[in-house]
Amino acid sequence: MGVYLDNAATSYPKPKEVVDAVYDFMLNNGATSGRGAYERAMMADGLVYDTRKMIANLFNFHDPKKVIFTANITESLNLAIRGIVKEGDHVITSSIEHNAVWRCLKTLERDRGISLSVVPASKEGYTNPLDVKDLIQKNTVLIVINHASNVFGTIQSIGEIGAIAREHSIPFLVDAAQTAGVLPIDIKKDNVDLLAFTGHKSLLGPMGTGGLVVNWDGEMDPLKVGGTGGDSAYEYQPDYFPNKLETGTLNVSGIVGLRSALKFIQKEGIERIYEKEKDLVGYALNRLEEIRGISIYGPKDPNKIVGVISFNLQGITGEEVAYTLDQEYGIMVRVGLHCAPGPHRIIDKVKEGTVRIGIGYFNEKEDIDLLVNALKKIN
Repeated sequence: MGVYLDNAATSYPKPKEVVDAVYDFMLNNGATSGRGAYERAMMADGLVYDTRKMIANLFNFHDPKKVIFTANITESLNLAIRGIVKEGDHVITSSIEHNAVWRCLKTLERDRGISLSVVPASKEGYTNPLDVKDLIQKNTVLIVINHASNVFGTIQSIGEIGAIAREHSIPFLVDAAQTAGVLPIDIKKDNVDLLAFTGHKSLLGPMGTGGLVVNWDGEMDPLKVGGTGGDSAYEYQPDYFPNKLETGTLNVSGIVGLRSALKFIQKEGIERIYEKEKDLVGYALNRLEEIRGISIYGPKDPNKIVGVISFNLQGITGEEVAYTLDQEYGIMVRVGLHCAPGPHRIIDKVKEGTVRIGIGYFNEKEDIDLLVNALKKIN
């Protein structure tokens, strides 16, 4: 099996209930949601809607119909950004964004002539909400912020940023890739208008699942148009939720797996999950400091980060570290820029990148011990 420390990319292992649910659906149902009136299709409809309700409840949201399913969080972010931002508009974002946000915005800057303001982050990856306020312009139509960095792990003050956005009537989009399922998120309390999430990281669900929670009444164009299973004679995309923004055949087996993952999280308790991961992060930070010549990036405080720790070893490339950990010790970590060059610019590591460990709910302290012992031997 080895030691899996790449949970920031995708969580592993999945709860057994998730695997069983996907298998059972594919074996015993297999029907498309929203495309039939026979019993199994209606059962599929019910499973999908139940998952919408569970997502809504997890984030303290009131309307399951406005939980839009996508293939992944990249699609969710593109749906929100491309659906709102028009030619000549202005967008505020942070300097620690993942390419799922950054490339989308830069493409719109090139193709639609939008303007961007990037909030500078501290060396530890923290975005000051007051800096966001200072960048607001008359034509600002969107503020998009990463809830937690996938390089530093730094948790941002989305409640404060959301309050500023709400005060200026600007929609606030949160990228919750690294936080949904491990940090409590309250859409109402945190003033979140649009919450993008993925199913395959801390939500513990299958790949190919994600979504966008729409807590906003403004206009948003669909990313795709096509079949929705209803109003087929109407030649344009329907204007009601979820069909307005959700088209084509859903990944029902994946959504059913996500439903079981949400049940697992509900049973375990998100506070318990967070406390366990925080304890592991604190343990890892302390033990990693034992390694000669290590540089650890980010706040180095388990209360300020999710389960992401990036580092480099002096005199040895990240690629060599990751390769040796895998081949000689069976320890799986991530190396490179992690699809996020912005945070690496802050620490001046764009050329070499960093080694990253992603701690998940199913990791134990023994995994950290094995990692540290291996790194001592490598170095």
